[in-house]
Amino acid sequence: MTEKTYTTEKMGIEAHSQLVKKERKSNNVWNKLRRNKTAMIGLVIVVFMIVLAVFAPLLATHDPNAIKPSETYLGLGENGHLFGTDEFGRDLFSRVVYGARISLIAAIGGTIVGGVIGILLGLISGYAGGIVDAVIMRIMDGMLAFPFVLLAIILMTILGSGLQNVILAIGIGNVPTFARVVRGQVHIVKNEEYCNAGRVIGISNMRMLFGHILPNTISPIIVYATLNIAGAIISEATLSFLGLGIAQPTASWGNILRAGRDCLNTAPHIATISGVFILVTVLGFNLLGDGVRDVLDPKMKR
Repeated sequence: MTEKTYTTEKMGIEAHSQLVKKERKSNNVWNKLRRNKTAMIGLVIVVFMIVLAVFAPLLATHDPNAIKPSETYLGLGENGHLFGTDEFGRDLFSRVVYGARISLIAAIGGTIVGGVIGILLGLISGYAGGIVDAVIMRIMDGMLAFPFVLLAIILMTILGSGLQNVILAIGIGNVPTFARVVRGQVHIVKNEEYCNAGRVIGISNMRMLFGHILPNTISPIIVYATLNIAGAIISEATLSFLGLGIAQPTASWGNILRAGRDCLNTAPHIATISGVFILVTVLGFNLLGDGVRDVLDPKMKR
């Protein structure tokens, strides 16, 4: 009887253990994200655009910078040009594919630059407090006083056109918002019990910041960075559209849109195609960012 009871209890414990493992697996980040249909749509769009950018040399049907004066303003599908041609006879499909690479590099690179600088300033400001916090935040407030596009235009005017300068301009423009997001989280996390215990045992400030506080503020940073990439794509397109971003003949969605502006009546497909790619990519990152927020933010759990 005793042995039978022991066996039953053991089976019950094993069943409970399997149930706990199954529940943990179903509640991990990937499975939660997979259950969010809009987030998965966003993920598919983002992955598609990244694949398009990475494999641009393989997918492009023509040299994106090859000029053919005899084939200007061709329509969709004419003479083997899937998206037609622009004012110089360049294949529009190839330019859009290569433009995906430039636009995504500028957007992701700008987000990384702004994130790294903003995270460091936010950590220092939130942890140190006092005069250090006041000085850093007033500088951030001063930068936020400028509209983002205006600040980026000023920086591009000073730095000049080019991919590296676009990344730098977008990154600097994003520093204040990253710093504010991180500072707010640090104010919450630094007063938790494990941080107080760390101070008691005498761990260094560097270890406290990067070993304990930063890992526990990473969720909102990931969410904001994902959403910020969408805004950075629009920023790059805006700068290139104004002639301050990526210079011709290098293809980007922004300068393709700029070229299509002058021929909206005769060749509307030029501006339309680049505009659609910008729209779809921004939508994809926004949908993915919303899904990541729902997964990582406990307050957003349904």
